[in-house]
Amino acid sequence: MPRASVVGAGMTEFGPHDKTLSELFAEAALPAMADAGVERGDVDALFVGNTLGGTTENDTHLGPKLASHVGLAGVPTQRFEDACATSSNAFKHAVRAVESGPHDVVLVGGVERCTPETGLDTPEMTKAFVSAADRQYEQPAGITFPGVFGLLTKRHMHEYGTTEEQLARVAVKNHANGTLNPRAHFGKETDVESVLDSPLVADPFRLMDCCPFSDGASAVVVASEAFADSFDAPVDVTGIGHATDIVPIADKERLTATHSAREAASQAYEEAEIGADDVDFCELHDCFTGAEVLATEALGFFADGEGGPAAEAGRTELDGEIPINPSGGLKAKGHPIGATGTAQIVELTEQIRGEVGSRQVPEATTGLAHNLGGDTATTLVTVMEART
Repeated sequence: MPRASVVGAGMTEFGPHDKTLSELFAEAALPAMADAGVERGDVDALFVGNTLGGTTENDTHLGPKLASHVGLAGVPTQRFEDACATSSNAFKHAVRAVESGPHDVVLVGGVERCTPETGLDTPEMTKAFVSAADRQYEQPAGITFPGVFGLLTKRHMHEYGTTEEQLARVAVKNHANGTLNPRAHFGKETDVESVLDSPLVADPFRLMDCCPFSDGASAVVVASEAFADSFDAPVDVTGIGHATDIVPIADKERLTATHSAREAASQAYEEAEIGADDVDFCELHDCFTGAEVLATEALGFFADGEGGPAAEAGRTELDGEIPINPSGGLKAKGHPIGATGTAQIVELTEQIRGEVGSRQVPEATTGLAHNLGGDTATTLVTVMEART
């Protein structure tokens, strides 16, 4: 099958915005098209991710609305919703549409507004977002996602001896990376003591273990192999995996294994014909510090139980053996839910093209993105490589 490539990328700053979803999306989509050097008439389709627009802003049927706003009225459009994995799924479908032949150029991205600028405070937004949890068993019990990932992480601590200090090192590392990212929601450093002294949210997570709700948009241009040949530095999409896990959480076979991530990673590695040791850097879904630890093990970077000690030893820092979240991750870069997946793809693209300045991973030619939705229920893993 012919290979798809990313040939253009655009992204807003993450943080509070007072713009509409259409206006915010345009601030990422139009720069992505300009970066690619494509005209509106070159774009065959628009795929977009948005999770909460219908609930929080009464704004649904976003495909044609966003297409109209960026001058693409007339092209086929599709809105995707898959909790935090929303725009990763949109990206997968854009890649498959290009690989299989119906389209040569697809604009794909995501947009979300989650901050109090929407008129909803944090408890109200948390209630809206927990609609991604199980409706029959989990929602009536009052569990939200800090509680879900707290349960997973506490079990990991019980089985492997993972410590709160090791979790804090994840936050410290990602905040340090965020200071190097001008588009990050939080561009400030922290230290282990500050993380451990922050208010308890859901045991073992404290406030500084948790990512923020953010507003923002991200977009990339996906092109067919023949079309991408005309660009100086196309970044090839060499593998995508997509898997789901058991819902509700009480029925999962093993709380520390995150099976959907392991299966999605296996699929992506097989398609890309690489292994975990071949990955130069990774953008992964660190909605909570414990989620990063579990993901580094699920992706095969470390054996089960080694994720915490690896973070503590600096093995995931920018100058470590496998840099994790050079962008700052969800923890510092921010988490506009529907935009997070393609934001990871933007970072992979710009890292591989050598465009990120002081957070550049040296000689980065192979990157991996890991994005999960719900209580590890949906995971997409994407491998991207420099064209050789």
